[in-house]
Amino acid sequence: MNYEEFIASFFLFFIDFFIFLTMRLKTVNLTLGLQIFKAFGDESRIRILNLLLHYEEMCISDLEQILDFTQTKTSRHLLYLKHCGLLSSKKEDQWTYYFIKEEYVGIISQFFTILEEKDVQLNEDRKMYYTLYTNNILAIRKLHNQQRKYRLPEL
Repeated sequence: MNYEEFIASFFLFFIDFFIFLTMRLKTVNLTLGLQIFKAFGDESRIRILNLLLHYEEMCISDLEQILDFTQTKTSRHLLYLKHCGLLSSKKEDQWTYYFIKEEYVGIISQFFTILEEKDVQLNEDRKMYYTLYTNNILAIRKLHNQQRKYRLPEL
């Protein structure tokens, strides 16, 4: 994909995203739209969304290990994503697992189809998840073991 094709596909994504916002969500206002666009404007939040999209749910400590972020940085970005409505969370024992809300999964996956082909960092993050998951280090792996639903992640 050359630069012009990338720009065109990125522009089409934002048109689709605007249509999605106006048709799927009950209340759309300028503030919500701006918060969501800002969520895609930060590399750390994009990396978090990429992992959540591929692996469905994760806790702060897992994201810290994979992305090599501090707990404060990870929490701040997760909180931003949650406040703008892209994420939700659930409590499981002492862990809080974050996941992308169902109504946003389609549009976010569309966004990552544009980025994943070119971005080395996103692929490295998924490789790190795979390594830590298979070595039984991540909290999500422990939860999967308790629930007896071991899922070897794809690369």
